[in-house]
Amino acid sequence: MRKTKIVVTLGPVTANQESVETLIKHGVNVFRLNFSHGSHEIHKASIDLIRNASKKLNREVAILQDISGPKVRIGEIDGVLKLNSGDKLKLCKNENLDDPYCLTLSYKEIIDMVNIGEEVFFADGTLKTVVIDKDTNSLTLKLLNSGELTSHKGVNFPKTKLNISAITAKDEQDLEFGAHNDIDIVALSFVQNAKDIIKAKNIMARHNFDPFVVAKIETAEAIDNLKEILNECDGVMVARGDLGAEFGVTKLPRIQKHIIQVANEMTKPVITATQMLSSMKEQPFPTRAEVSDIANAVYDGTDAVMLSDETTIGKFPIQAVDVLHDTIKDVEKDYPYFKDYTPHNSSDAVSKSAVELAKNLNKEALIPFTTTGSSALTLSKYRPKQSIYAVSHSLKTHRRLSLVWGVRPLFVMEPLQNPTKLLYNFVKKILEEKRVNPDKRYIVTIGSTTGKTGSTNLIRILNKEGMEAVLKSEF
Repeated sequence: MRKTKIVVTLGPVTANQESVETLIKHGVNVFRLNFSHGSHEIHKASIDLIRNASKKLNREVAILQDISGPKVRIGEIDGVLKLNSGDKLKLCKNENLDDPYCLTLSYKEIIDMVNIGEEVFFADGTLKTVVIDKDTNSLTLKLLNSGELTSHKGVNFPKTKLNISAITAKDEQDLEFGAHNDIDIVALSFVQNAKDIIKAKNIMARHNFDPFVVAKIETAEAIDNLKEILNECDGVMVARGDLGAEFGVTKLPRIQKHIIQVANEMTKPVITATQMLSSMKEQPFPTRAEVSDIANAVYDGTDAVMLSDETTIGKFPIQAVDVLHDTIKDVEKDYPYFKDYTPHNSSDAVSKSAVELAKNLNKEALIPFTTTGSSALTLSKYRPKQSIYAVSHSLKTHRRLSLVWGVRPLFVMEPLQNPTKLLYNFVKKILEEKRVNPDKRYIVTIGSTTGKTGSTNLIRILNKEGMEAVLKSEF
């Protein structure tokens, strides 16, 4: 079983029944819907495609809703604006049609937040400027390199603390749509601090919407506040596009490793994204550098790797997924399993002990019983070589675990107050349905009070004789 998960973005070339089914067969675990593009009608059709294909193939996959956030962009430009190093450019609160070098912003209030000497980057950091003057209505910028600008290009302010909400009016509408359409995971764009997560959760709570929340780490401020963000969210995404624009691409490998390491330690799943296989938009084979990039993310400890343009507008989406799968499988032959972290609580300590038992006794797999997914997450944190077959108590949890490293969601079982009765039902089901090999040995983690989050406190070694004993249990 491949342990590192695959996330793909659904788009024009893959938003059809045949492609979705093929992607699932080739190992996709999570489908991403990018709400920066497309209408609600288009996304609803994609959700139906995914759910229908999942049901047909009897393979549960998760759906990730990636909301837009306050992406800062310039306004309209007449054609192409060619710029040379040393030229001057203005960011203006009000449009000036007579001056092509006076550009407007999607959030004009940002002009008041930027100070002289701070940098402003355009078009994913390909055009760099520095602020040399400021008045109440504009910023004057000096070009640090030559380049071109066209309408609506993105803008980054790597050294400026931007006091703008991470949740826009459009995002609120999109979250309400997510609530009505059974979305499993929500990715929040341009998160800067824990308050942004809390605000999003409050909005979702008004719609009785409780998805797995992933914070996209895209700004310098988010890096500074990484631990407080991780305390509030369920997972993170290393969004390397805007991170590269903020910090420069040469710093990305170090930043990526830092985010993944902290997320691993805090038991938070992490997705590594952006340009993993960009060449495969046009070519059927990857570059060696791209394959090394995928391998590096896996060695770093990412839970999942993600494709964007490769599977939305690329010519070879299925081949791109196959490259991810084959690269991950090869790396995992040499993966540094069995990580050693200090447990955060008693349930975490039980999970660590279970992984140690699996390692020392060479068991086939670990089987956590989990209500929210917490037990499976803590087992995954220690990166066992054995598979983790999760038995969840809700379909919502079952789907979310599709994102977590090493976890194979097995099936959903109704929680029972009596753990012995629950174990009896489980053994009966796996033997009747031939879900596991009864001649192998497994380690089960379960709580003495089942159905309660964080109550895991029992470890049981389960082999053929143990299963027979469980089936003889009296209640």
